[in-house]
Amino acid sequence: MAINFFEEEIKSSLTERRQVKAWIKQIATNKGFKVNTLNYIFCTDDYLLDINVNYLNHDTFTDIVTFDQSEKDTEIEGDIYISVERVKENAKNLNTSYKEELLRVLAHGLLHLCGYKDKTENEKKEMRNEENISLSLYPPTVPRGTVN
Repeated sequence: MAINFFEEEIKSSLTERRQVKAWIKQIATNKGFKVNTLNYIFCTDDYLLDINVNYLNHDTFTDIVTFDQSEKDTEIEGDIYISVERVKENAKNLNTSYKEELLRVLAHGLLHLCGYKDKTENEKKEMRNEENISLSLYPPTVPRGTVN
């Protein structure tokens, strides 16, 4: 199992990485999934806009883009790109902390890889509910020596 964090052109200010990895693993396990390789790439608005335009034909800013590379239904492999600038802006607009919004977006990308969608109003409600459930699990209970 590998959960990796990368930074492209910007710092994420993500602290407690071991705790966050354990939390992500816990969410996946609760949904019946095993994380094989999951890469979170923190980047700028422009970096993510370029990905959005070139790979998804969406010419808009977004906070997250998720690429599923899983080969088995119950295993997670993927890349999740997160605009740190969008997360900060959204936190300000939603009157919440940057840390909480960042955790929400981390969970959001993982939930996409678990099969949750957010195109229709019902899907958006279900996704938001699942995000809230995920946030309620943070911080996780971490048995010593189980998270690398």
